[in-house]
Amino acid sequence: MKHKLSNTRALRIIDSAQREFAQEGFEGARVDRIARSAGVNKQLLFYYYQSKQGLFQAVLGRAAADLEQSLAGLTASGGRPLDRLERSLDLLYTFFASHPELVSLLTRSGRVDIAPFAPVIKRLVVLLAEGQGLGQVRDDVDPHLTAAQALVLMVGFLNLESVVSASAPSLAVDEPALRQRWREGATRLLVAGVAAR
Repeated sequence: MKHKLSNTRALRIIDSAQREFAQEGFEGARVDRIARSAGVNKQLLFYYYQSKQGLFQAVLGRAAADLEQSLAGLTASGGRPLDRLERSLDLLYTFFASHPELVSLLTRSGRVDIAPFAPVIKRLVVLLAEGQGLGQVRDDVDPHLTAAQALVLMVGFLNLESVVSASAPSLAVDEPALRQRWREGATRLLVAGVAAR
């Protein structure tokens, strides 16, 4: 029977792994560097996480749980489904913008198993389906595809922000204004794109 890792030690391991995967991608990440950074031995990592893939999944699982927690009260709160969708998309963007290492992790690691993010996507799917049931969302919208596209749009922009900012009108180094404009524009695009006419 395995002993439970202390919260402090588990957090150190996951934090170290997240940095390593974000900087090096899955293929370039090294378990020995993660162990050294976390102040534990490599055998301990393999004991608790079984493999590099298991450690990677633990990192994704924690990030998805943090995101799910931040969305939990929002999608259930009152208002029209489209209004709740708009607030959820705004929060989703804000979460990813404040977690650049997660954006890097998701974009640098090749094919990522997004199963840990399924509850977040499901929240968006439910809002879209509820909107369809009330006639607020177009019937031809696929809620699952649209929810996944919303996630890709947010993560994709943050990953390519320097490219986008180079092509945006000059803001005199006003990067927060670009982020704000992007967040508002992306949210409007998604909400307007699914809204019933």
